Amino acid sequence: MTPAKQTTAQTPAALGFAMPAEWAPHEATWLGWPHNRQEWKGKTAPVRWVFAEMVRKIASGEAVHIIVEDGAREKRARDFLENAHADTGRITYHRWPTDREWLRDCGPIGLRRAGPPPEVALAKFEFTGWGGRYPDFARDNEVPPRVAEALALPLFPVELNGRPFALEGGGIDVNGRGSVLVTEECYLPDPPVQVRNPGATRADYEAAFREYLGTPNVLWLGGGIAGDDTHGHVDDLCRFVNPTTVVMIQESDPKDVNYRPLRENRERLQGMHLEDGSKIEVVELPCPAPLYHGRWRLPATYANFYIANAVVIVPTFNDPNDRVALGILAELFPGRTVVGIHAVDLVLGFGTLHCLTQQQPKA
Repeated sequence: MTPAKQTTAQTPAALGFAMPAEWAPHEATWLGWPHNRQEWKGKTAPVRWVFAEMVRKIASGEAVHIIVEDGAREKRARDFLENAHADTGRITYHRWPTDREWLRDCGPIGLRRAGPPPEVALAKFEFTGWGGRYPDFARDNEVPPRVAEALALPLFPVELNGRPFALEGGGIDVNGRGSVLVTEECYLPDPPVQVRNPGATRADYEAAFREYLGTPNVLWLGGGIAGDDTHGHVDDLCRFVNPTTVVMIQESDPKDVNYRPLRENRERLQGMHLEDGSKIEVVELPCPAPLYHGRWRLPATYANFYIANAVVIVPTFNDPNDRVALGILAELFPGRTVVGIHAVDLVLGFGTLHCLTQQQPKA
C-alpha cells in the first residue's frame, strides 16, 4: 500500500484504519536517546541509566527502535544498554537528528485495520513544540516521515481545512473501540487562544479525532495537572486500562493546587458514556507528594505509565504512594508484570515514561 493521498475520501477512518489501544499487541516501541542536556537540568547521565532500564524492561517482550543523533551517540547508547543487560538483539538504531527525546508527542501515531489482511499505517500530526512553547522543534517534526520510510508504512499527514493539524500523542488516550480522552486545556483553552491550531473549534478537533484516529466518541475533560508544560496533556491525568475502565489520579490534600481540578474531572467522568452508551468505570490513583525544581512544580504523576507487550512500566518518586499505585495497576493488568521505574531525575524534563515512548502496532 502506498502513502495515502490527502482527500476526504481517503482519511484513515474512511479506509478502515483506527488507533488501537496501547495494550493491543506491539510490533515495537520507539524511543529517542537522551542528548539535549538542557532538557534534564544537569542530570543527563543518570537519566540515561533510567532509559537503559526502560529499554531493558520493554525489550523483554518486543523490539525497540532507538533514535540517536550520530554514530558516537549510538556507541554510547550501546554501551549503556549492554551494561544494563538489555536484550540488544531486539534493538535497532536510527541515526536521525532531533531536537528533543519526547517520541510520544513528535512521533507518528500508529493505526491499524483488521483486514484481511491486517495492515498498519501511521498518522502524522503537525508538531509545533507544544504550541510554540519551545522554539526548536523543526527536526522533531521530521520524525514521522523518517519512521514511515524506515518501516515502509503508509503515512497520513493530518490536515483540516487544507492546513496541517497540530496534536501530540500525549494529548490523547484511546480504548481501541472508538473513544478518546482529551482535555479542554490542551485543545480548547479558556480564554480561547488556540496555540496549536488557530481558529480550530471543538467540532474541528472532533472531526480530526474521528477521521484520523477512528474515535468518534470524544471524552472532554477539563484541565491537566500543575507543572505540565504541555498545556494539560491527558496522559498525566487519566488513562484507559481496558475498553471500559480508566484510571484517574486524585489528590488527597485539599490545599494542593491539583485537588479541585482533579475532583472536577472526576465529576465529569461520572456523567460520560463510552461509544456503546455504557458508563465508564473509574479507578482512582493517588498522587505522590509535590516535587519541585527551584520554584517550578514538576508534573510527577503515576498516570504516565507505559503499557508494553510484557510489562507495564510505572514512574515512581521515592514516595509512600509508589507502592499503592503499583498495587492498583498490578490488579488492573493481570497478564503483565507491573514494575516501577525511578523517575525523580526523569521528571526534571517535565515528563516521564509515557511521554518518552511511542508504540508501533502489530499487524
